[in-house]
Amino acid sequence: MKKILLCLCFFYALKISAQSTDSSRLTLQQCIEIASRQNLQVQQSDLAAQRANINLRQAKSNLLPAVSGNVSQGLNQGRSIDPFTNAYLNQQINYTNYSLGGNIILFNGFLLWNTIKQNLLAFEASKLELQQQKDNLTLNVILAYLQILNNGELVNQARNQALVSQAQIKRSEILNKDGAIAPYQLADLKGQLASDSLSIINNQNNLESAKVTLAQYMNVPYQANQTYAPLTAEQLASFGNNNPESIYEAALEQLGLVKASVLRTKSAAKSVSAARGYLYPTLSFNASANTNYSSAASRSIFVDSVRQPTNDYVNLQNGSKSYVITNQSDYRQEKISYGNQFKNNYSSSFSVGLQIPIFANLAARNRISLAKLDLKNAELVEQTTRIQLKQSVEQAFFNTTASYSRYQTLQHQVVAYTESFKATEVKFNAGVGTSVDYTVAKNKLDAANINLISARYDYILRLKILDYYQGKLSW
Repeated sequence: MKKILLCLCFFYALKISAQSTDSSRLTLQQCIEIASRQNLQVQQSDLAAQRANINLRQAKSNLLPAVSGNVSQGLNQGRSIDPFTNAYLNQQINYTNYSLGGNIILFNGFLLWNTIKQNLLAFEASKLELQQQKDNLTLNVILAYLQILNNGELVNQARNQALVSQAQIKRSEILNKDGAIAPYQLADLKGQLASDSLSIINNQNNLESAKVTLAQYMNVPYQANQTYAPLTAEQLASFGNNNPESIYEAALEQLGLVKASVLRTKSAAKSVSAARGYLYPTLSFNASANTNYSSAASRSIFVDSVRQPTNDYVNLQNGSKSYVITNQSDYRQEKISYGNQFKNNYSSSFSVGLQIPIFANLAARNRISLAKLDLKNAELVEQTTRIQLKQSVEQAFFNTTASYSRYQTLQHQVVAYTESFKATEVKFNAGVGTSVDYTVAKNKLDAANINLISARYDYILRLKILDYYQGKLSW
């Protein structure tokens, strides 16, 4: 029973270890997802798209009225003007002014509308550029991932070569002790083992370098013990019957790079139209409301409402009644409250303004000229993008064709060298062949296997590039 429990614990530990190993192994899709979230260039492109969206919102908001309020509190000492009566006073006055104003543009040569269209096109272009950046990153991650798998197979191939050399060395050491072979044959095999060990070191270094490159694309720390899942046959696309022209037409429809350049050109054209708006008059509607308060504001309150006329009287109005004042004791001064002043001092105004540009140092004309230069530059960029895309597609297609032919040729070469090496190994083991013949045959087979591995992954890389141009990257 104890043995059974120990065995169960042992297999359970192996299962847990295998699960942890599998969980630490990254797939190609996981690498692409991590890179899309954390890559610096993608994040910057996303921020650029957000900035373009804010510019678009602001351009739309410019159609709304601009409303502002103002409150000012002041203190006058000495001889000053009372803001309530506009009379000169020689006393300390506290005053407060309130104002609320707004204006809206009714017409300015469609400058605002063209600016909205310009920013809308720029925002759409920035979204396509963000998608293009993600597509570029996806391609780079796929290429780096395949490079890791390629270098990993080369490391395994080099190790297998070293194992074959070690097996021959052990056999030759026994034969050398018995004097059945010449000592130089053992030395040749040891030299071959050293070459195989050097290949392991070089390929291992290339493997770690590829891991660093992929970590940079994903913007994560490099981990030497990180492993990556191999690709299945279904994940490797076939060449098909494509041709450069069909791939180019697909690229024009699928790639955000081309569509973004078209939108940038249209946005630049709207910028020219917007700049022409500065040549037209600007019609605006304005409105304002104002009120104020003064600590010097007061009113007369009468003590007695019936007095007889005399030669030195003063008539004062109090509502609809007239009173005769013959003495200072007949009335007193009362401060007007803050609330009454705020309500009674209210005033408002409405106006329509027309601003006609006559001469402004040729600023409007120069704006139009600069906008036209930007439009010309956008047209050149769009034209060059199309030309470079066509050249890149044609070059990628020719490289894929050549890579496929190379891969097929190397397959035949490996088959031929495998048969040759088996025959040479049989002769060498039988004591008929020499170590030189064995080493030469082994080196040819090893080189062919290495070239076949590189050619296979190179062909896959070329296929992925063609998929990229057609907008159908898969993993």
